[in-house]
Amino acid sequence: MDPELEAFLPLFPKANLDDPPAARKGLAALAASVPPPDTTGMHIEDVTVPGDPGVPVRIYTPHDARGAIIWLHGGAFVMGDLDTEHTWATRVAQNSDAVVISVGYRLAPENPFPAAFDDAYAVLTWAAQNAGLDPDRIAVGGHSAGGGLAAAVALRARDERGPRIRFQLLNQPGLDDRQESWSAREFTDTPWMNRDKVTASWRHYLGGAPATQYSSPARAADLSGLPPAYIATAEFCPNRDEDIDYAVRLMRAGVSVELHQWPGTFHGSQAILSAEVSQRQNAELGAALRRALEG
Repeated sequence: MDPELEAFLPLFPKANLDDPPAARKGLAALAASVPPPDTTGMHIEDVTVPGDPGVPVRIYTPHDARGAIIWLHGGAFVMGDLDTEHTWATRVAQNSDAVVISVGYRLAPENPFPAAFDDAYAVLTWAAQNAGLDPDRIAVGGHSAGGGLAAAVALRARDERGPRIRFQLLNQPGLDDRQESWSAREFTDTPWMNRDKVTASWRHYLGGAPATQYSSPARAADLSGLPPAYIATAEFCPNRDEDIDYAVRLMRAGVSVELHQWPGTFHGSQAILSAEVSQRQNAELGAALRRALEG
């Protein structure tokens, strides 16, 4: 493990989703302990996307922004909100010069699939039609569970001939409920995310229903016709191998993919902003999005 990251391991909470409300409080406390980001020169607005129910979003608009991304937070489908994602959404906007529409989707287990999936797709549709954005320069993306939701939204938009998605920005996405890959089976004691936590995450999200390609994108038989993708993986992450496999399958289906495997990192470790490898990860995410939206 990268020594700069390893020094922070004692500060990370234990990976446990047995009590989702307690896990949410823990994540909120962790997010609140981080100094707030500098948002000078950026317009930030909270909006509710109409629907039943409405979906809260926070829109980050840098000066001279070009293009936009529907950004879906991580949190194993059960944790996270607009406030806990504030630092990360700000960073994506600053590093990419894109409008970031951060989505406060409904959480499991109270709201199992397809609640979060439907919320994410509703925001994509709204953004393409009503947000004053260039509909040809809209990307989807996210981290962890949010990355999996973004991949699923791309599949639905393709299948339903919905809004055109320019790009997928998938950071350590959760894509496969089956947990059959080597990393999913073997990483039982890795920081922040491990096999047991992934198992609990999928149990809460699926709520006992059978998985489909829209809940678990790795189950999709056909990946052709999807938007170009940037997929980032962490060396010590249970999702690592399913993400690499998804990238290879996309390429075989004729989809342009940039795949970056970050050595010495673990799931979510780029939140440790002082580490040099985290700074490179965050800069590369923003740069990949900027290239995609400007091209």
